[in-house]
Amino acid sequence: MRKVLLIGAGSKRSLLVPTPLKDVEPVITTLDIEPSHRTDVVWDLNNCPWPFEDDVFDEVHAYEVLEHLGQQGDVEAFFAHFGEIYRILKPGGYLAGSVPRHDHMWAWGDPSHRRIITEGTFTFLDQTAYEQVGKTTMSDFRSIWKGDFKVGGDVCGFQMSDVSMYFLIQAQKPARA
Repeated sequence: MRKVLLIGAGSKRSLLVPTPLKDVEPVITTLDIEPSHRTDVVWDLNNCPWPFEDDVFDEVHAYEVLEHLGQQGDVEAFFAHFGEIYRILKPGGYLAGSVPRHDHMWAWGDPSHRRIITEGTFTFLDQTAYEQVGKTTMSDFRSIWKGDFKVGGDVCGFQMSDVSMYFLIQAQKPARA
């Protein structure tokens, strides 16, 4: 059984980004802030912790929702939200989703968008990337971020469409410090 959480589900029920587990039939739990969408869980994702136990889901899917959380420049909220995803994913679980392309008119054109997420943003979720601190201009958030996602390699990565950036990253538990 493949347990999947679809956050910000709205009326959607599709998993748009395939994962290595795609051949296993998913059991999908849906979550949205809007009760009229009739999701399994009604929850404001800005309220942490989220209403799930640790290590529950094989996958979390988030399509056009992460840009609605926190505020640009709010480091604590950024790591709190990704920390919740990391917490509820099983070891080796996947975060799959999409965000508006930073150069598309809707990235900042939609008044409900609170932050821009780029391929570079995900670098800060990969503990191995912090090896470059002091050698590049990368900020050091290891005192805040204790989780770890693999953001590149054979399986993980990014793909651009005209409108969105699609991503697949993998929870590394325990974290690679």
